[in-house]
Amino acid sequence: MTAEMRQSSTHAVPIKNIERELICPICKELFTHPLILPCQHSVCHKCVRELLMLNYDDSLDGGSECSLPGSPRSRVPSPSMERLDKLVRSGSISSPGWRRGSVTPRVTTIPCPGCQHDIDLGERGISMLFRNFTLESIVERYRQAARAAVAIMCNICKPTQQQEATKSCMDCKASYCNECFKMHHPWGTPKAQHEYVGPTTNFRPKVLMCPEHEMEKVNMYCEVCRRPVCHLCKLGGTHANHKVTSMSNAYKILKEKLAKSIHYLISKEDKVRAQITGLEQLISQTEENGQLAERQATEHFDCLFETLQERKSEMLKSIEQSRNRRMGQLKSQMEEYQGMLENSGLVGYAQEVLKETDQSCFVQTAKLLHVRIQKATESLRTFHPSADPCFDEFVLDTSREETLLKELCFGGVPDPPMIDLSKSRVYNEAAIFWKLSDDHQPTDQHLLEYRRLGGPSQSPSEEDVEDGVWQAMERMHAASTTVSGLDADSLYAFRVRTCRNSVFSPYSPEVTFHTPPAPAFDFLFSDKCGFSTERLVLSKRRDAVESMAGVAFLLAADRVQMGSYVSLDYIIGDTGISQGRHYWAFKVEPHSYMVKVGVASDTKQLEWFHNPRDTSSPRYDHDSGHDSGSEDACYELSQPFTLLTVGMGKLFIPKASPSSSTAASSGDPGNRALPMPQRLGVCLDHDAGRVYFYDADNMRCLYERQVDCSGIMYPAFGLMGGGKVQLEESVAAKRLAY
Repeated sequence: MTAEMRQSSTHAVPIKNIERELICPICKELFTHPLILPCQHSVCHKCVRELLMLNYDDSLDGGSECSLPGSPRSRVPSPSMERLDKLVRSGSISSPGWRRGSVTPRVTTIPCPGCQHDIDLGERGISMLFRNFTLESIVERYRQAARAAVAIMCNICKPTQQQEATKSCMDCKASYCNECFKMHHPWGTPKAQHEYVGPTTNFRPKVLMCPEHEMEKVNMYCEVCRRPVCHLCKLGGTHANHKVTSMSNAYKILKEKLAKSIHYLISKEDKVRAQITGLEQLISQTEENGQLAERQATEHFDCLFETLQERKSEMLKSIEQSRNRRMGQLKSQMEEYQGMLENSGLVGYAQEVLKETDQSCFVQTAKLLHVRIQKATESLRTFHPSADPCFDEFVLDTSREETLLKELCFGGVPDPPMIDLSKSRVYNEAAIFWKLSDDHQPTDQHLLEYRRLGGPSQSPSEEDVEDGVWQAMERMHAASTTVSGLDADSLYAFRVRTCRNSVFSPYSPEVTFHTPPAPAFDFLFSDKCGFSTERLVLSKRRDAVESMAGVAFLLAADRVQMGSYVSLDYIIGDTGISQGRHYWAFKVEPHSYMVKVGVASDTKQLEWFHNPRDTSSPRYDHDSGHDSGSEDACYELSQPFTLLTVGMGKLFIPKASPSSSTAASSGDPGNRALPMPQRLGVCLDHDAGRVYFYDADNMRCLYERQVDCSGIMYPAFGLMGGGKVQLEESVAAKRLAY
């Protein structure tokens, strides 16, 4: 037994303790034929297929595995992965990555359930993914440990006399009992040299084959893509310009790193256990404190209910007393009026008094009776109810209390907002947006703070960060604000927090932005100077232009009988630059075929827009992209224009010259093709006669060179085929407002 094996056996981990690592993040069951995504996370083969079908509503032609959920210990084994892969490659079944009979492959982008990043599987879809055989073997060992009482039976024995398997042949991909193994692997035959292991149902291939070149073994490891590759991938495939190492070297390095990491974790086992104990205490405290908070909240609401019930009883009692009093008054008045009727009440009594014949007795009684009769007569003339039936004074307005109850919240600290990097833009003014927390309220106020970290062309040191003074904006209810007066070519940090009922939330994580090297130059696309209405489409706001590869483009190409290229359609900004430093940014859509961006003088525009030719030879234009020696010699000189080529998801750096500098090293075309940035920036220093091209997201200078600024310079764009350019909002905003 080697030292390595002794070490591994010393630290053997019970297989039943690692079940959490063997669960697919999609189906939440044990992995079945796991595939390794480009982000290095693993997902079941069937889960990837189902995810593709779910995203694009596409059904498989056949050969799909059963997607019904089931127990990992009782699931019926799925078809052989080797057979599935062969069927997909041969076209017997359709792969979710591409559709047979379709000229244009579909985009197969799925979100990784592990890291939530979008994963592009490319044209061949899941057939380009490696199976994770190591994980598959571990899962199989776990299954065997879980079903230790269930034996693996011999695949050769007759069903009526089937014996328990004692060996599994990795070459035959079958399990045997002792007798059947001896019978099918006799001594002195090639089968006797087959590799056998203990009983298993997991038969993986001996050699890992390249999914792109199916007949080639993987023998190298790409350090850029972090995946095994074959020699054809390195010679002329997608990994031609990537750094690769031998498989043995990668195995040695990765195994040493993994062993060191495992050894470190094992050495810190006491610390981990202490932290687990702390977490258990925190869980217990969280449970207790949560229950306490629930009880306290219930008590507060019960108090509110009791107070409301008391006030309800008091106010209803007041209404009842007023109603009874008014009812009594009105009933008494009604009885008095009923007495005025003939033969009843007061009138009837008076009629009886009139029958008295004794004068002294009549006078004695009639005096008071006459007064009562006069009062009744007077009340009849001027009738007024003795009580008001309206209860307007008892109308209850609870709108203010309802608003307070709706805004009722805990007196704790609110959650902080998060600065939105996708919307925030920084020029000499910063437009900062933030995402509100889930518990935000309309009455919340937000406070943005910022500070300067570093000056022009320098990285912030720790002293700069400590010395930076935070400057606060005024409180606001909106989720965005504008910060003015920022220095050019400087690094700024921003943070924001929420204020609720005079209680402040923690600060959001600090976000840094690098301001451009010059103030923002505002312009729109010109629809007058040489604008081609046949092939270019301007937006209504004139802040976007799109090249349409339509019939006019084909007719122009049809007039070309010899090897010339159809010319670019140029468009410029509606404002020129005659002095100073200016910066503008824009976005080139990733699907664009070819777009040239940069600057051009008014004299160069006359040559572009007044040239009657429909086509231009690649040797005629110094910036045509044609790789000829005469062109390179001519391009060494300072020209009245500079254009950078962007297209097909790439940005192409021109060959270096004494008057230029670039982020790409050497003149190798592979090194000069950079991934297209999401946002591009251009800075023109008219006084110094120099133009700079930036990745506008991180303000990294990609390319710079000398340019002849003897005339008025304009932002210039050239489009060919299908393409689109969108100006940044900060560039076009002032002109649109004007």
